[in-house]
Amino acid sequence: MEGTERVFERLVRDNQDRIFALSLALTGNRHDAEEVAQDTFLRAYRALADYAPERVRELKQRAWLHRIAVNVFRNRVRGVRPRLVELNGSEPSPASGPEEDVLRRAEIDELAARVACLPARYREAVVLRHVQELSYAEVAEALGQPVGTVKANVHRGLKILRGENHGDGDD
Repeated sequence: MEGTERVFERLVRDNQDRIFALSLALTGNRHDAEEVAQDTFLRAYRALADYAPERVRELKQRAWLHRIAVNVFRNRVRGVRPRLVELNGSEPSPASGPEEDVLRRAEIDELAARVACLPARYREAVVLRHVQELSYAEVAEALGQPVGTVKANVHRGLKILRGENHGDGDD
């Protein structure tokens, strides 16, 4: 279908960097991230080919693609922890000196390792909300969860990252 080809080309062009960044944040390495991103777009293409034109027009593409990527990731790594999560902005700032670059990189690496150790439900919500910068509604749609659950998971994930989770039963 000619319309599907155009829609898909635009979908890839507009979202490939974002889906790769999400995949990288979830998997922790570039090789796996490339595979997750490719599989995401392959599944999206197959789905678009089966969708009626009105369904394609009404599709919330960004949240839909994020949901596919999260599902691809979940299917690939059932029970396997990612080794490292690279966060956006992990490249050194050109205006800073070497000492600042080393300190900044160490802080980013520490945060990335802490994100990678979060339980999956918190990691996915935090990455989609604060790394991918999706709205809570978009995260909810991507994860197939109510907005309240997403907000709670983001809050709890951030609380763990800040070291505020002291086992007080309030998590």
